[in-house]
Amino acid sequence: MPTARESLLDAAYAALAARPWAGVRMVDVAAEAGVSRQTLYNEFGSKEGLARALVRRETEGYIAGVTRALAEPGAGPGGAGGDVEARVVAAAAWTVRAARTNPLVRAALTGCWSERLPAPAGGVPGRRGPYSGGASSQPGARADGPPPGPTDLVSRFSDCAMAALEADWPKENLPELGTACATAARLTLSYVVAPAEPEDLTRQLHRAFAHAAHRA
Repeated sequence: MPTARESLLDAAYAALAARPWAGVRMVDVAAEAGVSRQTLYNEFGSKEGLARALVRRETEGYIAGVTRALAEPGAGPGGAGGDVEARVVAAAAWTVRAARTNPLVRAALTGCWSERLPAPAGGVPGRRGPYSGGASSQPGARADGPPPGPTDLVSRFSDCAMAALEADWPKENLPELGTACATAARLTLSYVVAPAEPEDLTRQLHRAFAHAAHRA
């Protein structure tokens, strides 16, 4: 059974799908979650705190999906290239799907926050400003740090890929793998920002890892 906090975040996400964040009322979020408005304020302190926690949950869910994709066996042979490349392609495909279906993930990845989303009212994640403030003054409120921005998420994609794939790569050539993972992260983000044919992204990722495997 979900906790009150998770129920409130689910209710806030559902409300955001139906109306702009400026039109989302705390009392309605609490009612939809089946808890009191005081419980909502105890958890998040303010509407800004709720927005911050919601963006962080959605971006953490995106990163968890990247990790799952990288852990799945690929279609090719193991070792440098092959299975490694297929797993990165799967993580890239997950990124594109997440950005298409979740507006908060897309905004966090690209840094482009529309008027419908919560960030403009409290500052853009990854930048200084009210959005990145510390704990609320509301008693009992939980402190949520600033949600990640594009640079953070690209770095985390690259780090997740490196951590998941290094066991299948020659240890003496790990720098080449690190370069390929960083390139894959940037290529994936560029596809989210300016979509092209899926085959184009796959082909570019193949080239990055084929080059790294050749150098290895």
